[in-house]
Amino acid sequence: MNTLQAWQLLLVTLAGWINRQQNDVISYIQEENRILRSKLKGKRIRFTDDERRRLAVKGKVLGRKALRQFASIVTPDTILAWHRKLVAQKWDYSRKRGPGRPRVANEIADLTVRMAKENPTWGLTRIMGALANLGHEVARGTVSNILKAHGIEPAPQRGTRMPWATFLRAHWGSMAASDLFTVEVWSRHGLIRYYVFFFIRLSNRRVHIAGITRNPNASWIKQIARNVTDPDTGFLLGTRYLIMDRDTIFTVECREFLKCEGIKALRLPPRSPNLNAYAERFVRTIKESCLSRMIFFGEQSLRTAIDEFMQHYHHERNHQGLSNHLIDPIEEMGVNNGPIACRQRLGGLLQYYYRQAA
Repeated sequence: MNTLQAWQLLLVTLAGWINRQQNDVISYIQEENRILRSKLKGKRIRFTDDERRRLAVKGKVLGRKALRQFASIVTPDTILAWHRKLVAQKWDYSRKRGPGRPRVANEIADLTVRMAKENPTWGLTRIMGALANLGHEVARGTVSNILKAHGIEPAPQRGTRMPWATFLRAHWGSMAASDLFTVEVWSRHGLIRYYVFFFIRLSNRRVHIAGITRNPNASWIKQIARNVTDPDTGFLLGTRYLIMDRDTIFTVECREFLKCEGIKALRLPPRSPNLNAYAERFVRTIKESCLSRMIFFGEQSLRTAIDEFMQHYHHERNHQGLSNHLIDPIEEMGVNNGPIACRQRLGGLLQYYYRQAA
């Protein structure tokens, strides 16, 4: 294991631990704030303008329902009122400016905020340099004031740790995930559980159903590993990292085989489904849209339903994670003429509307 792989494995482990500790941390902070409020009972807490801005920006993201649960030193209505005031100040042109320095152009302010949000480790000087590259000479104090006005903390607070989402985006094109889900199927012997094994690419959400079986043993998994790493047609071609959980079917032998094919298996910490969110979301999608709404009699009916859903998933279903676009549209997009048609699958359970070519 080289240094980069060791750091990546450590990061996955730490992310799982942090996920399990968050509830305890929040509970402790709430109790601490209740104690502080009791000590300050009858006294009014004074906030600076910068503190109000930061609370207003973060409070707006949470929303009123979450604020009622977590806010302690300021009421949700106060925080949301501060946010409305910030919005109103942005569009307040009623006061005419007198002599003095001209206001910073909106383009520069927008660029500054964008750079700070997209690059958490950039400090004021780094943002100044990036603006200068675009032809905007801005003073350090101006950059600082813009960030304060938008409730953005300085770089040391913004860049203390790398979020799991940032790590995923950094390796987006070379990462895939795998998982299993189960479906109950009726047979002449009663209900039988089938296991469906799949892979999903994080960058484009493409999914490959690798196998369906009643007995997901080690030899079955290893054969699937051979199929998906085939040098000509393998689904995992170009993949460097594969996210998988700690299910016992992912044996050491299987992981060693993947390693020989140039794919590093990233095993998630125990009880951490959030770290495999894209695979978990696909399971929810196929069950809510298809499998949980049907009764299956025999293995063939299950395979037919999954095949039909995968056609719908790749060619006819809009994906919010892809800016609400289709993964691989068949019909020409953006056509404004021609009659509207509806393609139905599974007896109308899945429907897709499109315009036929004129």
